[in-house]
Amino acid sequence: MKLRSLLAVAAMAATALAMTGTADAAPTGVTTAHSCSTAPAPGYAACTALRRTDAAAKPLVRPFAPAAPSGLSPANLQSAYKLPTSSTTATVAIVDAYDDPNAESDLATYRSTYGLPACTTANGCFRKVNQTGGTSYPTGDTGWSEEISLDIDMVSAVCPSCHILLVEATSASYVNLGTAVNTAVRLGATAVSNSYGGGESSAETTTYDAYYNHPGVAITVSSGDSGYGVEYPAASRYVTAVGGTHLVTSSTTRGWTETAWSGAGSGCSAYEAKPTWQTDTSCTRRTVADVSAVADPATGVAVYDTYGESGWLVFGGTSVSSPIVASVYALSGNVSGVPASLAYSHTSSLFDVTSGSNGSCSGTYLCTARAGYDGPTGLGTPNGTGAF
Repeated sequence: MKLRSLLAVAAMAATALAMTGTADAAPTGVTTAHSCSTAPAPGYAACTALRRTDAAAKPLVRPFAPAAPSGLSPANLQSAYKLPTSSTTATVAIVDAYDDPNAESDLATYRSTYGLPACTTANGCFRKVNQTGGTSYPTGDTGWSEEISLDIDMVSAVCPSCHILLVEATSASYVNLGTAVNTAVRLGATAVSNSYGGGESSAETTTYDAYYNHPGVAITVSSGDSGYGVEYPAASRYVTAVGGTHLVTSSTTRGWTETAWSGAGSGCSAYEAKPTWQTDTSCTRRTVADVSAVADPATGVAVYDTYGESGWLVFGGTSVSSPIVASVYALSGNVSGVPASLAYSHTSSLFDVTSGSNGSCSGTYLCTARAGYDGPTGLGTPNGTGAF
């Protein structure tokens, strides 16, 4: 089959999956599995990828080969968030723990399936290093490899011309992950996506925050997948905390509708001081999140992974939204100062998400979407690159 025909089928398949839900509820029968442990030890984080395990998320059966991947495609994401075509070669770094030996080859399959330009070590687009910048990689891990595949595929989907730097930490400790963040910045990343988190502790402000304090570099972090409640490092005042939405096609002018995803993390930090650019009134400390993007597995994205998996999968979680937003920062070419503050002065360049909830907080904006700022979706989702 010609590539153009395959891409058309893939787009239709992904749109069909997106339309299986309503604007207010996930479709029935959706089941998921966490890629990583959901209870990391103190000082450690878990990745926030959620893999669909129900039959509807498998590659669609077609009377011809290859079958079109289920899940939202690059074309879907570019349409939903009104993203421009760009030739920027800005580097988006992905920081994860452990090694994915198949990262580059799986990335090649994802990109070729959707007609995206090759991104390889040979052509200078893709680079994989360990947490100190070397090529002696850590131990492989099938759970974190799912996260890695998800993250690099989302950079490809949102900014196909961006360079991708994968930095693999030796373990999921905050010290090792933080060291990897420092390496990503040192190696020239414009934006660094971190799709992991764990419980807050007093050590975050005295020990860990320094790893994420990089003025002029966009550091994005997933807000978490356990509903109302705050995780670290999303709570850090130096990062852009990225919440999650349920995204479906609609008859609106935009062509898409979003509501707050019930699993997105949000709330008021127990330790972090409130940034000067955050002005909500019910939290005297740092409030999570800042912005958001699709994260509901019921309206999840297509990902290709073969390290411990068989190929095409559908993923959700705020592991999806963090690399999406990091890539929008790269597309914008405007990451001076403290990038997390930019959206607060450019709200007209965001799609405001005004309905949905992620838990119980006496009905306040900390867990309930509303017009303007709210916890689960922050200021909203990208409408082009103007807010970044």
